[in-house]
Amino acid sequence: MKKITNALISVYDKKSLELFARGLLEDHINIISTGGTANILEKAGIATNKVEDITNFPEILDGRVKTLNPMIHGGILAVRENKKHIEVLESLKIPQVDLVVVNLYPFEEIREKSYGNEDQIIEGIDIGGSTLIRAAAKNFRDVIVVVDPNDYEEILSRIKHKRIDLSFRKKLAKKAFQHTCYYDA
Repeated sequence: MKKITNALISVYDKKSLELFARGLLEDHINIISTGGTANILEKAGIATNKVEDITNFPEILDGRVKTLNPMIHGGILAVRENKKHIEVLESLKIPQVDLVVVNLYPFEEIREKSYGNEDQIIEGIDIGGSTLIRAAAKNFRDVIVVVDPNDYEEILSRIKHKRIDLSFRKKLAKKAFQHTCYYDA
């Protein structure tokens, strides 16, 4: 199993988040997270690096732009067996991201509760999260993508027992693409 050094966590649904993050730390996996997720983890006493500390750029536009940055996506999309990719990461001091944990804003729920308020509906469209999921799923050979909190327990078990093989990575990538496809529809 490839070593997992850094996990990027940006979740709307915080179910089992604390337990999952503690499990990652037990396996010496660094956590990078976005604003709301970082705040929840820090309040629980869980060390995290904020995305803005990695990117050297603050969240802007009321949180609309957080992770859309080459310092994040370069670390996700770099092919680990491509020497040129790794050289670029090293020269630009971009950390490799080996695990991406994202779940999206509940668009359907937001739409229903908005009572037709178009501005609220538009704000419920998750752009960065979908982009993170797609990037991680595209690079499934090197990056594990998790979109469902119900998978946390199995992920932790597989990490602990070093059983995250290519077949499992493909299964998670397929689930991720299905998730974004449904979301977009």
